Amino acid sequence: MELVNKIIDINPNYLIIVLLTVFFTLEQILSNPFVFKNRTTHLFQNILFQLALTLLNLFFLTLQVSGIEWLNAHEVGLLYLIQLPFWVKLIISVMLYDFTTYWVHRASHKFPILWRLHRVHHSDNTMDSTTTFRFHPVEIILIYQTGNLLTAALFGTDTMAMALYYTILYLFFFLEHANLHYPRWLNNTLGLVLVMPDHHRVHHHQEQHYTDSNFADIFILWDRIFGTFQLIPLSQMKYGLKEFASKERQSFWYLMKSPFKKISSDSSLQQD
Repeated sequence: MELVNKIIDINPNYLIIVLLTVFFTLEQILSNPFVFKNRTTHLFQNILFQLALTLLNLFFLTLQVSGIEWLNAHEVGLLYLIQLPFWVKLIISVMLYDFTTYWVHRASHKFPILWRLHRVHHSDNTMDSTTTFRFHPVEIILIYQTGNLLTAALFGTDTMAMALYYTILYLFFFLEHANLHYPRWLNNTLGLVLVMPDHHRVHHHQEQHYTDSNFADIFILWDRIFGTFQLIPLSQMKYGLKEFASKERQSFWYLMKSPFKKISSDSSLQQD
């Protein structure tokens, strides 16, 4: 209990800064599977997404936490129907947050209105550790934070488990997006249960057949169980979306406006 409290008491902004510093530095000093240029500009553009989300969360995160605490106070959710040891409930709760996110993520690829927001993340054709930040803030607040509330309402998960989930998630996000070489044996060991970088790279492939796979963030078990798991050689990876190939469409301001525009893969654009 004390260990968990120490972990979740870490300021998430400090954690993000440390992880970004470590992984971005490693990308500059170690060999990379993909060669990208203009890394500083790319870093700046993607950090703007995190800054926008941080500012909006000054208000919306409080609403999410208050909602979950209200549900917990009224003992809403399946976990309140059974007695479990603290550690068992905590681990199950973390997995349940990830389970719900898997289905929310999968829905974001299926429904056009959700895909318009989510494609901002997939627009990055030079994926590296800073791609961790490239999410439209409206998607995080309206879609994923709503998913967390639904998790608490259905299963009875609490804010402690959610805080631990996000602490673990930040580490996985940087591992999964970083432009680094990883040992292949990870895929056949830890990768049987957990999401490995090679799994998530497939999810960022330019071809829709591969983009619509490997939706899990922490536990690749969900993809294996529900038939959405795929793995291809690193040499076949090609990141991004064709409709966002131009330099103009990689800018922060364009991407922020892009959910409200009709964008076709032939690079023509129409205002809705």
